[in-house]
Amino acid sequence: MSQLKLISGTANKLLAEEISNYLGIPLAKAQISRFSDGEIYVQIDESVRGADVFLIQSLSSPVNDNIMELLVTLDALKRSSASSITVVVPYYAYARQDRKVLPRVPISAKLLADLITTAGADRIMSMDLHAGQIQGFFDIPVDHLYAAPIMLKYIRENIGTENIVIVSPDAGGVERARYYAKKLGCSIAIIDKRRPKPNVSEIMHIIGDVKGKKAIIVDDIVDTAGTLTNAAKAISEEGAEEVYACITHPVLSGNAIEKVNNSPLKELVVTNTITFKKPVPTDKIKVLSVAEIIGEAIRRVFHKESLSVIFE
Repeated sequence: MSQLKLISGTANKLLAEEISNYLGIPLAKAQISRFSDGEIYVQIDESVRGADVFLIQSLSSPVNDNIMELLVTLDALKRSSASSITVVVPYYAYARQDRKVLPRVPISAKLLADLITTAGADRIMSMDLHAGQIQGFFDIPVDHLYAAPIMLKYIRENIGTENIVIVSPDAGGVERARYYAKKLGCSIAIIDKRRPKPNVSEIMHIIGDVKGKKAIIVDDIVDTAGTLTNAAKAISEEGAEEVYACITHPVLSGNAIEKVNNSPLKELVVTNTITFKKPVPTDKIKVLSVAEIIGEAIRRVFHKESLSVIFE
């Protein structure tokens, strides 16, 4: 059997180290740096010839720099005669641009898929894609992982399963909300919202009963936190006892942290698919690690074992 090699980009080094510890395999040595004009330099400092390489890189802010770093590293690995290269992208950027909603606009999620494939990826692994159809944008195998197991465990152990309701922040998230509700044995509610322009949302009304309950909003991305905090306010005004949120990817751009702090949210539970540049900036945010899920997925892909059992 070929050798398993782990290589980390600069975007999510802490998560890569946790995955490395879980697997008991050290991260391969590599130099990734910038020239003075911003160009990216990559050199793999150990042999990867004939190895099955797993390249870990979240495509978080600065998004375009991290994408270019991923592509350059892929090219270096391909030219170093790696047997196979699996790109592990905990957070997949441009996922919200997955279709044409207006004339003369790009489908950027598909463009990114083409770039990753052309650069040399043989397989891609990502977590909680914004849209499931992104898997079809690739002509290589895609392993779609889910943060739900660790979120459900946290809910059971810290929020409880009595008198709760799962809330979808929009119609598109109903399937996710239904999954959580089925696992927890509770009802769901749906927020009817309108989005007049990007990063702006308006709450219209809530479909379902949240009065006197612990409401848990579930979603894949929290970016500017406008939708989330507006939803929390609307749920609170409808008589919810407490409002929580379980969201996989903490993009948290602009003044999102301030919005969360000033909102009725009791707690925002996120994962480390995106690393905070500083210590967690507010007590309202709880960060869970997805290292075990990704590490186990890597181990199973390498040994050609089933992944579905991880999420049963």
